[in-house]
Amino acid sequence: MKGHEKLTLLLCLIWTATILYGEMFSFYMPFLFSCSWPHLSSSSSSNPTMNGKGYAADYVKVAVIADPQIMDKTSLRLPSKSLALEFVQFYTDLFMRRAFFSSILPFKPEVILFLGDYFDGGPYLSDDEWQESLSRLKHMFGLNTEEIHSAVKVYHLPGNHDIGYATLQSHKPEVVRRYEKEFGSRNYRFIVGKVEFVAVDAQTVDANQEGSVASATWDFVSNVSSDRQLHPRVLLSHIPLYRRDWTDCGPHRGSPIINQVIVLSGHDHDQCTVTHESKGGPVTEHTLGTISWQQGNLYPSFMLLSARNSPLSDTSLPEEAVLTRLCFLPMQTHIYIWYIVLFVLTILSLLLWPTSGLSFCYHRFDDMVECVRKLINIYRDETKEKNEDESCEYEMIWGADGSMHLVKKVLTQPVTRTNDIGAVERGNAVMRATAKKSVNQLTEVCLSMETNADSEVDPKKLPPRASKSKAKVVIKRFVRTFRMLILIAAVNVPLYMMLLFKDWIDK
Repeated sequence: MKGHEKLTLLLCLIWTATILYGEMFSFYMPFLFSCSWPHLSSSSSSNPTMNGKGYAADYVKVAVIADPQIMDKTSLRLPSKSLALEFVQFYTDLFMRRAFFSSILPFKPEVILFLGDYFDGGPYLSDDEWQESLSRLKHMFGLNTEEIHSAVKVYHLPGNHDIGYATLQSHKPEVVRRYEKEFGSRNYRFIVGKVEFVAVDAQTVDANQEGSVASATWDFVSNVSSDRQLHPRVLLSHIPLYRRDWTDCGPHRGSPIINQVIVLSGHDHDQCTVTHESKGGPVTEHTLGTISWQQGNLYPSFMLLSARNSPLSDTSLPEEAVLTRLCFLPMQTHIYIWYIVLFVLTILSLLLWPTSGLSFCYHRFDDMVECVRKLINIYRDETKEKNEDESCEYEMIWGADGSMHLVKKVLTQPVTRTNDIGAVERGNAVMRATAKKSVNQLTEVCLSMETNADSEVDPKKLPPRASKSKAKVVIKRFVRTFRMLILIAAVNVPLYMMLLFKDWIDK
């Protein structure tokens, strides 16, 4: 297998592993490794009563989701039905659908809570546009499937992007009516296990209490406050409670809190945990980050909440009634950035990869090292022989048959020579064979290198250097790169499309 073929195979495998992780396995990580129900690891449930399904029977499992805020024409100011808007909507919806079905549902929650902001421009959408966004919402979270309706209870809470604030609600009451027709009352309470959840339309609590919109919310709050409390309560509010500027929001906060002089956004898409002081003692508030990767938070998240299913004992703390754990979803922005980086690296690798592969470069480098080593040895031998010649002389002796012989004699005194050319002095012949020997050895080394090079690359396969042109080399490189890209895409594009349709089509 040639060098560029090995490179193509390696890049193909890297792309396959990258796509499988980015499009599928990364969404399994919360369930498999990074998250679990809080009551399973809590010290308060170290000896729970098990129901045979692997979790404690004295807790009800609740999944909490906040701010899907599905994108529409008001999100990026793009024309409705434009290709750019459709593209952004598809990948945003796909992420949340994968997050719900691959990261949240495997935990098998018994209750799902939505904390509002299902839509982005809910109050400003026409009825047809609102219904279209509602269909997308149901598709993303399986709200139109029998599995969710039969096995899981779903509770909703309105957000400011769904019905607006009190002023908008009073001017556009039809927005509130269509929300309540689909999702039910804006202010209500329900029981999960032995815990009472109180849902409040927080968008109206800061309005004039004498108005019809705000008065309904305040009447509900007054009734709940005056009722006898039989169970521990959890307040559900889309708008976080008041907190001072620079309040520490805990280690999961992604962006800092600044001292605002004007508020432009209705709610916070980031994580925050704050303890409020009240007459009944400290109360912990968890602000959950958005589940979407397009709402300014690089770390989308959801929450697993365990609601106690049995009454608290006299020695139990109220905090033991509700246990929470924040779980993070894949960082989709980082995954797409890695796709871009890998694509650039793939192009550069294919364009700059040597024609004969790296093995040829390695052999040439080894030959160069060997040549240098032999040259050093030749120099050392030459110096040694030269020193011997300096201390010796050769005397000509004629034999009986008339032949001449050279006899080497050690000099008692060094012979002084005026030049390096062999000379005849007093009938003695001085001969230097070192230079000739060095030339022969150097020639042998060079021939050895050429032989090694010829064994690696067939000269017949290389076009004559004179006929090569830079344009032809560049064209060949681009053609080779294009062919290898086609091979890589032929394997990974169908895999990518298969994963897209697998997660998008209703099961």
